[in-house]
Amino acid sequence: MIPALNEEKTIGNVIRKIREIDKDGEIIVVDSSSKDRTAEIVLSLGAKLVNEDRLGYGNAYKKGFSIASGNIIATLDADGTYSPDEIPKMLELLNKGYDFISGERLSKASNEAMSLQHLIGNRILNLVTKILFMVDIKDSQSGMWLFRRELMQSILPRGEGMEFSEEIKIRAATGYCYKEISINYDRRMGEKKLRPWKDGTSNLLFLLKLRLKSGIRTKRFRCSRS
Repeated sequence: MIPALNEEKTIGNVIRKIREIDKDGEIIVVDSSSKDRTAEIVLSLGAKLVNEDRLGYGNAYKKGFSIASGNIIATLDADGTYSPDEIPKMLELLNKGYDFISGERLSKASNEAMSLQHLIGNRILNLVTKILFMVDIKDSQSGMWLFRRELMQSILPRGEGMEFSEEIKIRAATGYCYKEISINYDRRMGEKKLRPWKDGTSNLLFLLKLRLKSGIRTKRFRCSRS
C-alpha cells in the first residue's frame, strides 16, 4: 500500500519494483488528489487507485486499509526512499510468527537521504516514545511496515497526519509480537512533503496526548521470538 501526493517522478519505478517481487499481489495507491500525472501512471501500470480528498498521511492509510483485501499488508512511500527489495526478508520474519514488522532506517540512512536535523528529530521522538510507553522502538517514524490484516481493528491508529506512523507501532509493540529490522533508506526524489519543525512538534504533542488519553498499556508485549 502506497500513499501518494504529486509523485509522478517516482511512483512508476516503485510499482515496477514491487511487481518484480510479487507479480500478482494487490498494489493499492491512495492518491490525495494529486495535480500531476500520478494517478495516470498508477492506472497505466495496473495498480489499484483510490482517491482520498482529505490531506494527511493517516487519512490516506485509513482509506487504503478500508479496501485492502489481502491477508498480509505491506506499506512503503511513493517517493522511492524505501526499496521493495526489503519486503521478502520482512515477510520471512512474519512467517516465523511475528505479528508486525517495521523497517528501521536510522542506522543505514546516508546524509543525502536524511539530514542531521531529521536524524536528531527522529532520535528525540524515539526517546519520548520509549519513555512514555516503555517500548523499544528504534524508528518510530518509519513508513515501511508489514503485518497481518487480522490485526487491523486493534492497531488501527486514530491519527490523521504523520503521527499515524508512530501510533501504529506503539499499538503493535504493546499488544503483539513486534519486530524491527534495519533497512536501506534512499534519497528522496521530487518535492519534499515533510515539514520538520511543524511535523516534529505535532508528533511530540500527539505522543503526550496519546499517553494520557488512549489507555494504551505502558509495557511491551513479551514475545517469545524477540
